[in-house]
Amino acid sequence: MSETRRKWFLQSFCLLALCAPWFAGRSPAAEDDMSDAISHARGLSRAFRKAAENALPSVVMLITKSKPDAVRDRSELRRLLEDPRFRRLFPEQLPGDSPDGQSELPNVPTAVGSGIIIDSAGVILTNNHVVHGADEIIVRLSDGLELTVVDVKTDPLSELAIVRVKPEANRKLDAARLGESEPLEIGDWVLAIGSPFELEATVSAGIISGKGRGIDKVRRGKLLQTDAAINPGNSGGPLVNLDGEVVGINTAIASLSGGYQGIGFAIPIDRAKWITQELVTHGKVRRAYLGIGIEDLSPQAAAKLKLPVRSGVFIRDVAPGSPAEAAGLKINDVIVEFAGQRTLGPRDLQDEVEQKPIGSQQALKVMRGGEAVSLTVTLQEYQEDTLRRRP
Repeated sequence: MSETRRKWFLQSFCLLALCAPWFAGRSPAAEDDMSDAISHARGLSRAFRKAAENALPSVVMLITKSKPDAVRDRSELRRLLEDPRFRRLFPEQLPGDSPDGQSELPNVPTAVGSGIIIDSAGVILTNNHVVHGADEIIVRLSDGLELTVVDVKTDPLSELAIVRVKPEANRKLDAARLGESEPLEIGDWVLAIGSPFELEATVSAGIISGKGRGIDKVRRGKLLQTDAAINPGNSGGPLVNLDGEVVGINTAIASLSGGYQGIGFAIPIDRAKWITQELVTHGKVRRAYLGIGIEDLSPQAAAKLKLPVRSGVFIRDVAPGSPAEAAGLKINDVIVEFAGQRTLGPRDLQDEVEQKPIGSQQALKVMRGGEAVSLTVTLQEYQEDTLRRRP
């Protein structure tokens, strides 16, 4: 082979080698992009895996058993009939007795929810509706061990509850790491963990898709919105960040079918910490209040007062003898600041007010007749039986 032909052959071979990826449908740059994409995907997968590993040991299944009203009534009647003074008035065999002497009572219905261990001594955080009305609650740990709940404290207004179990001797439960919900931003990755449809230790991934939400089911507090799959049985389980820290308590879904449709809600952990501390320390949640009826400031009213939209709350009534009346608040006032914080809407004001120390004095700024007025209010403890749905 001549020198010229040899050089031509080598050049052609090199050109074909360089073009081979292009002929195969991919350029070298495309290959690099694909490799980077796979690397990023694997990195995210590892983050999900690690977050789940950190959180799962602290997630529990709550199995609740509730006697139907018929069973309750039947039991009370049976105790009465078994009294010798009344027994002689009825046949030898009581209604519902079986030949072997066992009562033929209906099966006791059970339900399943989730919870998260927040104290290794046996304190578990869950939703109020998970344990409401239960006659017996069983906690199933991540290793399958079952413990009976010995104490329950609930807060229906926030839809949160704590239950206590007694761990086995010399055993400490795996308590979760509680993070912070305030720094969360829309678009942040989160995992929802729980027992949907009785499937233990189920993990779903999604993002924070909204903040500051309000739903009728949760009367107090603003919620996180997520598209991580939440289904029946997830209630009370944790919403965790990529560090495996609990940032929310899964509570509800928005659905036309009753199942997952991409919109779920969780109680922010910052609020849950306060509720938990109140329940642990006082057995109930003590809330400060003003004693006013409020509603959103309409765009028309905001324009008239030369205020931005969502920059205050309108006072529609003031309760006699309330802290608000004592402070000088009036109907038609618009509260624009409380305790140095801008008031964006009713739930924002409620959140700020109720978590302040009872008996403390707080500064208020209101718009009254187009003028800004500064006031000071001394907060008192909220009593639900006398004042409902007031901040």
